[in-house]
Amino acid sequence: MHRRPLCHFLWLWLYLFYTGAVPIQKVEDDTKTLIKTLVTRINDIAHMQSVSSKQKVAGLDFIPSFHPVLSLSKMDQTLAIYQQILVSLPSRNVMQISNDLKNLQDLLRLLASSKSCPYPRARGLESLKGLGRLLEASLHSTEVVALNRLKGFLQDMLLQLDFNTEC
Repeated sequence: MHRRPLCHFLWLWLYLFYTGAVPIQKVEDDTKTLIKTLVTRINDIAHMQSVSSKQKVAGLDFIPSFHPVLSLSKMDQTLAIYQQILVSLPSRNVMQISNDLKNLQDLLRLLASSKSCPYPRARGLESLKGLGRLLEASLHSTEVVALNRLKGFLQDMLLQLDFNTEC
């Protein structure tokens, strides 16, 4: 009786041993494809077209913007912040984008582990605790600014991934 589960376990172990890991190039390609998909999703949101990306909105300095050098850990930290912001928005437009950001973080963690990078789990900012009050005052502006900055950040990420990205 005990041999049957043991045999199943051994067959499963052999299968897993011989299948090997996912090639890193596939993970990099999937990461870039997901970034391009996210940028397209942001571009497809109708009300995003009506607001200039050069417009300045006071009080939204906590939303990350341009970073000259992006390491994998910095990318993950910034995506975690955007994730927190998007989850706080009641808009249905951002639900899929938020889910895709989570998947993108998982792909970045795979890339980091393939490079043997020490990779602590990203944490959100404490400063985002007051986000609810800000959303009540300027929901539309927060969504537009966050998505515009996220789009720019994703485009920077895409360029950075073409180079040898640091841990």
